[in-house]
Amino acid sequence: MNESVLLQTALCIPAPEVEALIQGQIIVAMPRKFIHPGQRFALYPADISMNSLPNEQYYRSNFLSLAQSVITNCNNETALIKAWAKCELCQMLNSPESLETLSQLTIWTKQVLQQNLIQKPYIFLVYLRVYLLPKPQEITIQHQSRHFLPLPNSLTINEVKPVLNDRTFAQRKYQLINRQTPLHPELEELQSAVASLSLINSAAKELDDDIKIFLGWSSDKLTKSSDLDLSWIQKIAEIGNSSDGHTFEKLVRRGLLKLGFTGSGLNPDATGGAGGMDFYTEQPYAIVGECKATKTEKVTDGTPAQLLKIGMNHLGKFQYDNSIKLIVAAGELNFYALRTATENQMNVISPETLQKLVELQAYYKNSINLLELKEYLQQAPFGLAEDKLNTYIDKIEQSIKLRSHIIQLVRNYLQNSGNKSTGVEALHGAYFGSNPPQPLKTQEMHEILIELSSPLTGYLGREKGSDWRSDRFYFLRELAVNSK
Repeated sequence: MNESVLLQTALCIPAPEVEALIQGQIIVAMPRKFIHPGQRFALYPADISMNSLPNEQYYRSNFLSLAQSVITNCNNETALIKAWAKCELCQMLNSPESLETLSQLTIWTKQVLQQNLIQKPYIFLVYLRVYLLPKPQEITIQHQSRHFLPLPNSLTINEVKPVLNDRTFAQRKYQLINRQTPLHPELEELQSAVASLSLINSAAKELDDDIKIFLGWSSDKLTKSSDLDLSWIQKIAEIGNSSDGHTFEKLVRRGLLKLGFTGSGLNPDATGGAGGMDFYTEQPYAIVGECKATKTEKVTDGTPAQLLKIGMNHLGKFQYDNSIKLIVAAGELNFYALRTATENQMNVISPETLQKLVELQAYYKNSINLLELKEYLQQAPFGLAEDKLNTYIDKIEQSIKLRSHIIQLVRNYLQNSGNKSTGVEALHGAYFGSNPPQPLKTQEMHEILIELSSPLTGYLGREKGSDWRSDRFYFLRELAVNSK
């Protein structure tokens, strides 16, 4: 439905459950009456007092923190309508045998489901395809307890912003209809623990988003703008090619921290200079370095000479010799600077190259393997190290494109075959007809499929077989490749 239509009614659902629907944690609600498939309505966040039991008995433990947060932030005078829904299916349940699994797949306790079944002949369970409104609508709270409420003003809706994409919703609906137990209950517990921190901690928010995508509670694609650090990462080259040397040093240290290096010499707020090393990493290996921001002039011998002198003075000969030497400098090195850097095994890279490395890490978390990077930094040629670092960057980009291609292959194969999952041999056969980026042996493909189905990546799901050939895989989410 790309065309817009008008809504004039809202279904009353307890406010925490509306939020769970909007976040994709559930795809069902328990209305008071039967709702006809195809019916559309706004979602009205009703007063929690309409629930029959205290929150601790009504909602499962992994939902309580979110429920309490919603209740605390409720306004006593106005309600905010953020979404609308379309009824996909409405079941009348009267079998107590399925309540345990139903509880595990939703946010309600088995106790409240049993109580509802005692009080009524049926539990109505409505499957809702939820869409976000272009702009939330504030309305005056209506205190009367009703099934549907008339809206004071009609809402214009369309299907532009579904909470879950078609495939994710279909998978969740199939799992719920067939009462298939949750695949990763331990991750649901972790998400519950992380959720409260995600409001005040960007790293926790990122982990929370990743877990939701893996669990199927969200189908958002990873995009270039998903990492808040990009605002400063994309200034590395600009500041490096200016006269602002102090800011450039700070950005280089932040970039190294983003790549995964640690050490007391990476304080992004410290001010370096002639009296000390511009940066020094300790883990997973030592790098001692110098920064040189410049607008137009050439880099003189003073920059590598300063790295040699300060590094030896602060670290001592043994520690300095066993550290990787790195200069991040804008501008061309003069003859003497290049000779000093080359003869003393220093790597000289531009701010642009450092920015490309850090951007890759921001776009594709953990794509930079620091031990692999070490091999490139330790090998000749020294002096100008742009080519060997760009070779490593190209390798990473090709690896990402290959994995994106395989994820898309799994998705397309399952859509075309109508199967829920598939094995490596069928995928390997389809791979060669898919304009592949590089040749792959069957076992090589299996290793990549295992990597992509790890809970830490969560692009694919895996049904473990008796051996590697009988493993089966299914699609979870895309790996979007950033175009240049």
